[in-house]
Amino acid sequence: MGEKWAALATRREVAADVLLAVAVLAFTVPAVVFGRSFPALPFLTVPWWAQIAAAAAAAVATLVRRSAAWPIILATVACAVLTGQTMPLLLAAYSMTAHNTVRRWPWVAAGLAVICAFADYTSPYTDWVLVAVTVRAATLIFLSALVGTRVWRYRTMIRELRVGMRAREERAAAQERRRIAGELHDTVTHAVTVMVLNAGLIQDVDDRDEIRKLARDIEDKGVRALTELRELLTALRRRDLPPSAESVEGIPRLVDEARSTGLRVALHYDVPEATLSRQAGHACYRVVQEGLNNVRKHAPGADVRVVCQARGDVLNVSVINSGKGRAVPVRVPADAGGGYGLPGLRERVALVGGRLTYGPTAEGGFALTATIPFHPPDQAEF
Repeated sequence: MGEKWAALATRREVAADVLLAVAVLAFTVPAVVFGRSFPALPFLTVPWWAQIAAAAAAAVATLVRRSAAWPIILATVACAVLTGQTMPLLLAAYSMTAHNTVRRWPWVAAGLAVICAFADYTSPYTDWVLVAVTVRAATLIFLSALVGTRVWRYRTMIRELRVGMRAREERAAAQERRRIAGELHDTVTHAVTVMVLNAGLIQDVDDRDEIRKLARDIEDKGVRALTELRELLTALRRRDLPPSAESVEGIPRLVDEARSTGLRVALHYDVPEATLSRQAGHACYRVVQEGLNNVRKHAPGADVRVVCQARGDVLNVSVINSGKGRAVPVRVPADAGGGYGLPGLRERVALVGGRLTYGPTAEGGFALTATIPFHPPDQAEF
């Protein structure tokens, strides 16, 4: 679409230049043909064909006025001197500033004004009042040049706005891609990790009832993941939470799932759910979900402590592992998260006005902690 508009703009510029060239010829050639053109220097005798050639040169120079100023300046000066026609000088004064092709244009405009005044004063059709001729020439030339400067500044402003708009669109697109990647990570990674762990446990279990239970867990988790994905694709267009988005009440279930896959998790849960906004509750859920996923991948045998406790107007959520413990015979790919988890989680928590910190503990474990206000700012969106 951009290439189409660029081609259309180029065609319009060419058409405008051709029309201006025709206007120059229409202004000067009839005066030459009907004997109403007079050289600016009265002692010169200029044949008609030389005057026509000067007019043609000025018209041709009009076609290249956007890229170079001196051809049209010199051609219009020659046209004014040989034919006494000053209109092309106005076009040259406008063109050199409208396309910013002359750096010190006031000096060039002053020279054009002198040529214009001289041609006007020597014409037999003028009033021969030197002051009036001077004022008229200076006004016409400098007014044309000043109009050109305004046009150049306007065009520059439009170009800068377009560049800025494209930059903002690219930043918005990149931000949206990161958000989608984070949402997909949070939705899929947890479900797939639990399914992989249950599938690994099935290989070491002989009890058929236990195998059926683990298989049902895999099926339920897969169905839930597909449901969340469908709702996520719909909700992303509206930038709100899908209907299946879990809040803090889902944290005990996350802990139970972690225990069922072999993790040793202790939970301290003290949250007044009725006073917690949906966005804040979902952010808390994602913090615990990401923390348990990281324990499964990096410290599967560690003792884990999950704390979700309200203090004043904020909710403190943390997932802390000891970094030590018995080995668990279940392997989870180390790159299952793809690097989207913690950075995306930090953005999610920041959107609801909270703060996320993570890092190793003094005991050799790892702590993931978030402080989230009960009521996020109004501008927070998902």
